[in-house]
Amino acid sequence: MNIFLYAIAAATVLIYLPFLPVAYARVQIGFEALSTPRAMLDKLPPYAQRATWAHQNSFEAFMLFAPAALMAYVTGVNSPLATTAAFAFLVARLLYSIFYILNIPLLRSLTFAIGSLSSGTLIVLSIIQANS
Repeated sequence: MNIFLYAIAAATVLIYLPFLPVAYARVQIGFEALSTPRAMLDKLPPYAQRATWAHQNSFEAFMLFAPAALMAYVTGVNSPLATTAAFAFLVARLLYSIFYILNIPLLRSLTFAIGSLSSGTLIVLSIIQANS
């Protein structure tokens, strides 16, 4: 099912979504800070620092989701549960970034868990499909 390939593409876009508030904050503190982008983190307002961390965490989550979705694609997983898992990952990761930036730790943790469970579900369904 191509849904898994589309989900990987969408997840790639979601990696950079949290960087939009960071870019806005960087403009606010001035372009001279661009010469030392790593040191600039300390100068960013708290929401932009959290957005940076959400951006970084998105790479970590993507490293589990992309192979899981590719496994589902390659093994031919075709079930409503798999489609739901792929969609749930995308929604969870979008909400994860929003909750991280807004500093709502409980909801951030919940959406992190949902995203992780979604990736795990795709892996398990792929293994079951490969063994049947």
